[in-house]
Amino acid sequence: MSERATSRTGAAAQAPAVSGPQELRNVVLVGVSGSGKTTLTESLALAAGALTRAGKVSEGSTVSDFEEIEHQQQRSVRLSLVPVEWRGVKINLLDPPGHADFAGELRAALRAADAAVFTISATDPVTGPVLALWQECARAGLPRAIAVTHMDAARADFDEVLAACQQAFADGNPDAVQPMDLPVRSDGRMRGTVELLSGETHGQADPLPPTEPARERLVEAIAGEDDELLEAYLGGEQLDSGALTRGLRGAVLHDSIHPVLPLTEDGTGAVDLLDLIVSTFPAPPDRPLPEPLPADQRPDPDAPLVAQVIQNTGDPYVGRLSLLRIFTGTLHPDEALLVAGPDGEPVEERAAGLTSPFGKQQRTMDRAVAGDLVCVGKLASARVGDTVSDPAAPQRLEPWSLPEPLLPIAIEAHSRSDEDKLSQGLARLSAQDPTVRVEQNPATGQLVLWCTGEAHAGVVLHQLAEQHGVQVAQVPYRVALRETFGGTATGHGRLVKQSGGHGQYAICELRVEPLPGGTGFEFVDQVVGGAVPKHFIPSVEKGVRAQLEKGVGDGHPLVDVRVTLVDGKAHSVDSSDAAFQSAGALALRDAASRTAIRLLEPVAEVAVLLPDEYQGPVFSDLSVRRARVLGTEPAGPGQSLLRAEVPELELTRYAVDLRALTHGTGSFTRSPLRYEPMPAALAAKLAKADD
Repeated sequence: MSERATSRTGAAAQAPAVSGPQELRNVVLVGVSGSGKTTLTESLALAAGALTRAGKVSEGSTVSDFEEIEHQQQRSVRLSLVPVEWRGVKINLLDPPGHADFAGELRAALRAADAAVFTISATDPVTGPVLALWQECARAGLPRAIAVTHMDAARADFDEVLAACQQAFADGNPDAVQPMDLPVRSDGRMRGTVELLSGETHGQADPLPPTEPARERLVEAIAGEDDELLEAYLGGEQLDSGALTRGLRGAVLHDSIHPVLPLTEDGTGAVDLLDLIVSTFPAPPDRPLPEPLPADQRPDPDAPLVAQVIQNTGDPYVGRLSLLRIFTGTLHPDEALLVAGPDGEPVEERAAGLTSPFGKQQRTMDRAVAGDLVCVGKLASARVGDTVSDPAAPQRLEPWSLPEPLLPIAIEAHSRSDEDKLSQGLARLSAQDPTVRVEQNPATGQLVLWCTGEAHAGVVLHQLAEQHGVQVAQVPYRVALRETFGGTATGHGRLVKQSGGHGQYAICELRVEPLPGGTGFEFVDQVVGGAVPKHFIPSVEKGVRAQLEKGVGDGHPLVDVRVTLVDGKAHSVDSSDAAFQSAGALALRDAASRTAIRLLEPVAEVAVLLPDEYQGPVFSDLSVRRARVLGTEPAGPGQSLLRAEVPELELTRYAVDLRALTHGTGSFTRSPLRYEPMPAALAAKLAKADD
């Protein structure tokens, strides 16, 4: 969905009408950056007649519209939507970013889609990041076809790419990855295609490659997934292309065959892909609805409305736009809606205009039926993943899982005016991007943006400045440290002041001893003979607690100590609550000056999911990070789960470094574990840096 939500040069055109869910195909294009997704989207839009190559465009669109689409996709930071029509079917093409930092956009697109076209460049190998994306689609349960792009490159070898895909994606069954077309090459480049099922040719089709062996393997694979076709095939019957296409559709729906098509940058093969999408990809009624909707329920335009927010964007001219996937019911403009998040009370709102994006334009829609994607204006409370339903039949869908943001970015407002706008800008930003987490760290006082990686952090800071008008400066991130006593010590606190009238008088003696890690704070009263009156003993404890928060060494909170009040003195007139609070704090500081103060650092439990081939580099890296590796366990074919305890000081950039170590295939989770004493050399180094 384009962030420039509407054309400001004229009225928006009417979007294509859809009478029912069977006339819809929601398709996500999945691939790594550089695999040709943007070019493929353009080719499909051109082939479908949304615009023409000669600079002329179909009714209701402009050349600048598509330039805006292309610009959005090339920025590769947001999910974009391009609807096209083909053979009476509306195809919603969803193009999420290919960069690993924006996996949240991909997962949103997977929820909105019913099938995927997986783009593989003929000039690049099938790498770890490609396999990771394939597995994301598999976990979402999406049927997949494979588009081999860049087939017009001089060194493109379709047979080589096909063999690599069969080895990587077939899960031990090479028949699962089947070519639908073969490229026709001339002068060393692909100039056309020949369809294996129908024998039809497209583009320059001379000389034709031998097709019979590939066609026979394809027919056998299709027949093997359908009992009737298999019986006819084994009986020697000739299966026509119509029967085979129907069989292929069933195999695609059951995710047992992944069709493969070759494509070029000039659009050769795009028509074949559009035909494949319409003839074999699932319509919304062919797919299960998200939980907790009943498993046997299917999209019904006449049922109560249930939809989900896939994306939010902000535009300075038209305000917020929310992209919804309609699962059941029909949405009309100006309709009352109930917006419900995973937690909290639902909020009733009203739908503004309904639109469908095309570049700079938002084409108006008079309704959106079950299965379709639609933009709705001014849903002020809607966040990504929220459920939108009929107030008379409220629903709350399970949101999809999001990648955990693990890269901390500490920021400060650039000026006082920026500080005034910062909270509102961050609220709008987090409503648009649920993968950024905003934290006001109470221990360090820092404002921290938790991001998924450096590219994501760059985009977040850019959006704060450009979309929300807030300039911020990035500052070094500080890990919240603690202090504790290295040994037992006593301290004397004395506050005696007399300046006319009531003075201040309080004396107390404390004994401070360290406790085991994680114990916290204990206060013990051992005063005898009423040396400190009973009603002032809580005052001493209050003063000690206040000093614990401030710390006694480098300003870090003091923890895991037992403080015992052993003696003191009071004055019948000049003693007060405030005086004994001050004396308690002074006594604690005095005790701290008589023993070593140890610096404590937080330790996290870390679980690293990685391919087996990268275990060695990851183990070596963790040892440098002072980690204690607890062990590994199998986590699927060719993957392991490594568990370790790692100081959080060593994890501030681990999200970036792990990705580099594993070539984009590793991931990790972390959870707070405990505080431990920091090595003396490192503590001294930090203290010197603070001076």
